[in-house]
Order: sequence, then C-alpha cells, then structure tokens
Amino acid sequence: MRIINYGSRTTKPRLYLLLLLAGSMSLYFASCSAPKNITYFRDIPDSAKKTVIDQTTFYTPQIQPDDILQVTIQTLDPSSTALLNQQNTATWQVTANSTGQGGSAPTSSSSSVSGYLVDKDGYVVLPLIGKMFVKGKSTDVVRDEVRTKAAEFYKDPVVNVRFVNFKITVLGEVAKPASYIMPNEKVSLLDALGMAGDLTIYGKRENILLIRDSGAKKEFIRFNINDSRMFSSPYFYLRQGDVVYVEPNKAKVASTDVARTRNFTIAVSLLSLIVVLATRIKL
Repeated sequence: MRIINYGSRTTKPRLYLLLLLAGSMSLYFASCSAPKNITYFRDIPDSAKKTVIDQTTFYTPQIQPDDILQVTIQTLDPSSTALLNQQNTATWQVTANSTGQGGSAPTSSSSSVSGYLVDKDGYVVLPLIGKMFVKGKSTDVVRDEVRTKAAEFYKDPVVNVRFVNFKITVLGEVAKPASYIMPNEKVSLLDALGMAGDLTIYGKRENILLIRDSGAKKEFIRFNINDSRMFSSPYFYLRQGDVVYVEPNKAKVASTDVARTRNFTIAVSLLSLIVVLATRIKL
C-alpha cells in the first residue's frame, strides 16, 4: 500500500536535489547563449609593442545623380556674395529614423538642407556659372572649375563645394540604427558604426555586411572587425548611399526563436510539476 505523507522531512533532500538540477539547467542554457568574439581587432598583440598596419588608400567620393551640393562663392563685395549664394533650388527635407537604446520607442528627426540638386544626366545649374556637368567628378575638381568661371566676373573669389546629403545607413544590431548625414567625405566603416552608437552585445562582429550601389549593380562586401586586416580593404572608406548591416549573433537568434522558447517553457513546466509531485508523494 502506498502512503501519502504531507510535509515529510524525507522529501527535503529530494527537493533540494531537483532544485539544484533546475538551477544547473538554467546555467546551461545561459552559457549556450552567451555571446562570444566581442573584442575588436583580436589579432593585434596585447602588449606595449607598436603594431603597424598598411591602410587602404582613400579615394575622394565622386558626385552622382541625385546628390545635393552646397556651393558657396565669397567675393570682396558683400552684396554680390549674397546674390551668388541665393540657392533658389528647392529646400530638401532629410529624415532619419532610429530606435532608442534599451528597446525604447522609435524616434525620428528631420532637417532641411539647401543646395543644388544634380539631375539624372549629371548636370547642376548654378547662379552666374550656369549649367555644369559634375557627374563622376570630386568636389575638389568642381570647386576649381567654379572658381575659374567665377574669376571671369570677380577678383580672387573663394569657392567651397561640399555634399549636404552624404548619407550612410546603419541597420541591425547597433544602438541607434538610422540614416546619418556625414559632416565630411572621409568616412570609414568605424565612423559609421560610431555614429550609430556602436554594436550591441548581440552584434555579429565577424560578419558585417556592406551594401553599395554601383550604378546598375549592387556590391555586397563582408567585414570582420575582429581582424585588423579590415583596414587594408578597399571598401574600408564608405561612399554616399552605402548601407551597413550588422547581423545578430546566435545568442540573439536563440533569444527570439519562438520554437526554442516554447520548448524551454514546456521543459520548465514539466520540471516544476516533478518538483511539486516530489514534495507531495513519497513512494
């Protein structure tokens, strides 16, 4: 005959054993999902010795259709300067969407930029200067061409040409995924990641994807920022319109996997049932 004994002291060791087993299982699942390879440039020796790496050559970005250029011409006559710098083209609205840290609500910001739009044929129309072909040229080349033409009307004009829509998009496992307008033309992959608040702990550092629009085709390049050889990549410096995607690692995938979460919940429920039965029944 089986005797049911409620509150027997003999069940306590068994209960402690099962609770210890449950704790061990929790630690096991936690260790399986722990992120690895989170240190950048792991191949550089951890010592005071100087390490030198050959870095790729920086090539000035070329102007493409749909770029927006800011062109300013400074002269000795303030009234002439004001007239030349009246940008009568449209004012362009630039919007960036981002997700706040810690899972906070998405935020958006917008700013208006004035400039001269490069048309689909690669031309831009400037006051006094007229229509210029700028596609495939750097801002330095266009600056010299504008200065040469402006010098026909003004003595020693000072000309500046820069992008106002040098946009880089960073997506995936970063603190602030969004589209960013860069303040200069020399932008590296690390600059873009820094603007986005760096990778989260779940970012896959050995497989970062760069997507580049090269005219009629798309280029896909993989980076491993655990490896210092990335500095030698010809794609280390970004171009306007580049998209950087940080893939989630296995820990992130596991934490959002519905099937695994369901199975783990069932396992915990069964274990809880066993613990309850063990505290109530003495065989």
